[in-house]
Amino acid sequence: MPEHTSFFSYLIAMFPALGENMRALGHSVFNQQVDAHSAEPLVASLCVALTVILLAIMTRGRITNLDDAVVPDDKLSLRTFMEVFIGYFYGLMKDMMGGKRARRYFPIVGTLALFIFFSNALGLIPGFIPPTSSLNITAGCAAVVFLLFNYYGIKENGLGYFKHLAGPVWWLAWLILPLEILSLCIRPITLSVRLMLNMAVDHLLVTIALAMVALLVPVPIVMLGTLICVVQVLVFCLLTSIYISLATEHEEHAGHGSPGAAGPHPASH
Repeated sequence: MPEHTSFFSYLIAMFPALGENMRALGHSVFNQQVDAHSAEPLVASLCVALTVILLAIMTRGRITNLDDAVVPDDKLSLRTFMEVFIGYFYGLMKDMMGGKRARRYFPIVGTLALFIFFSNALGLIPGFIPPTSSLNITAGCAAVVFLLFNYYGIKENGLGYFKHLAGPVWWLAWLILPLEILSLCIRPITLSVRLMLNMAVDHLLVTIALAMVALLVPVPIVMLGTLICVVQVLVFCLLTSIYISLATEHEEHAGHGSPGAAGPHPASH
């Protein structure tokens, strides 16, 4: 890797003591020693999280003001962007699981959508890296999804959630149960690896194009990178919504075509 891969690594080179102090963070979940270079995605993700919180506060200030909330903006603004962006994912969940469950579980999906979108978009700015190009960050997001959809499923269905893991007939439980457990374990892996690989390759292509030709020629690649950023947000949040919908589907409604039903039982995929 080059010595300076982003503005953050350039800052570390100017203050070597700051880079040495990064080692005090210990090891990552993959037993990798945290240093100045490996801490870049973590710092970038913290910046994105703070940006999302700031934008949310600003948007809430416009919505809670009744005079501003009633009259729609006549041009693209922060409020308009947030309403369209958040409204799209809420509509996606509502069509999938119904309005009641969509309102209940939307905070996790909406937060993931904003965090992943701005993380992906950060990689399109020269001199910055997308936090989602690091497996540590994407694995963290996938782990949160894994823990929450299982928690939601147990909370909604109790022991019935584990009963569905064994399948509809008891004499096939020995075959279905291991497959369902394997499916549950694979979900966070596929979520994290898919997002990480797509964003890492996209960022690499954009960087190479900008390094070769600074003007005009990289524009198509940047446009393609923007499309990939949006698609990866949609895929991650769509799969998250599907997992939550399957996990929280009530036993008496599963497989009967009820509104919002998404599958035969909570653990199937």
